[in-house]
Amino acid sequence: MTQIKPTQQLSPPPSGPLSEPPLPVEPGPSMGRLVGVDLARALAVFGMYVVHIGPPLSATSGVASWIRYLADGRSSILFATLAGFSVALIAGRREPKTGLAGRQAKARIAIRAVVLLAVGTAMAMVFGDVVILNFYGVYFLLALPLVRLRAKTLAITATVLAVVTPQLAFGLSSLLTEPVRKSINAYDPLERLCGVGVLDLLLTGFYPTITWMSFVIAGMALARLDLAAGSVRRRLAAFGPALIVLGYGTSRLLAGADALRSSAEDASGSSGSGSFGSGSFQPRGSASSLLLAGPHSGTTFDIIGSLGVAITVILCAMVAIDRLPWLRRLAKPVIAVGTMSLTAYVGHFVVSSFTGLAFKDSWMPLLIYIGGAIVFAGIWFRFFPRGPLEYLLHAATKLAKSVR
Repeated sequence: MTQIKPTQQLSPPPSGPLSEPPLPVEPGPSMGRLVGVDLARALAVFGMYVVHIGPPLSATSGVASWIRYLADGRSSILFATLAGFSVALIAGRREPKTGLAGRQAKARIAIRAVVLLAVGTAMAMVFGDVVILNFYGVYFLLALPLVRLRAKTLAITATVLAVVTPQLAFGLSSLLTEPVRKSINAYDPLERLCGVGVLDLLLTGFYPTITWMSFVIAGMALARLDLAAGSVRRRLAAFGPALIVLGYGTSRLLAGADALRSSAEDASGSSGSGSFGSGSFQPRGSASSLLLAGPHSGTTFDIIGSLGVAITVILCAMVAIDRLPWLRRLAKPVIAVGTMSLTAYVGHFVVSSFTGLAFKDSWMPLLIYIGGAIVFAGIWFRFFPRGPLEYLLHAATKLAKSVR
């Protein structure tokens, strides 16, 4: 993980679930591409702020409307893709760790998974099923058997899952009648505890593992590439937009004008403004819903298009930081938010619960939250190398050193 200060520290274990190990702060492409990943993380955090705190889509217009629409669903998918990137960094980015180092890396990932599941469950008890961290815990556990795979194998796996799992999820959901759901949930302690049970985590929640593992595995594949190579960057520069066109374009051709429509207003009539509305699609009963590509629709077209957006954002952030040294200096406080993304994510829930800061149909709360996160992170990293929650997570993962 990139350190804002100090600048000579060599790579300790990763500090957060969405963060990679700190690296020496030296100029060059290697540094640029990893600082760029931190910048992409910050953009993902701010995108989720837009969805959770910003005004509903119906209250926006023009550029603001596009920002709100683009953030819906795609910011959390960018977050998940970067989480996969972090898993590969912990396990050995270009070359997977083996032997004792490999076992300890897997233990660190497993510990992070358990901590995230626990923290996410606790947050869901207060803030509801929009919290993503408990889902992350499941993603990390399921990624463990894949940490030694090469980029090509990971990419193929992500592709197969993107094609197969939406149809599988639709079939399984159609079998889950209300009596069946109630019977399963009745024996689920997580469901009773926080309202987000195993069934939600795997299949029916806002970020169902069955379809979202495609993003995590794609992020792992991305991390295994030589991102400093110009040829790799050029291929990604073509591949990302191609996925966007393929996913969203095909859906638009097959399903018509409403194929990409956001349903941020459908579930509750509003989202944002302190309500932490998810803007997620509700389960649809018709097979024609598999042709849609709107936010959180969970279809093959949604996965392909959203993954294209994630790859494009990550690549643009890396290239911009690598090619524009002035941007790296100017964006240090924003990059700092990316290095403490766990703290920034949890923080916006906690701060909202204490302040009740919400102005209906106004962008002001969002701007205050983003500005507050940037100021806090910029000041914090002048004195500490990790974010507050990242310190705690790092301390928990020290248990992995006992693995032999």
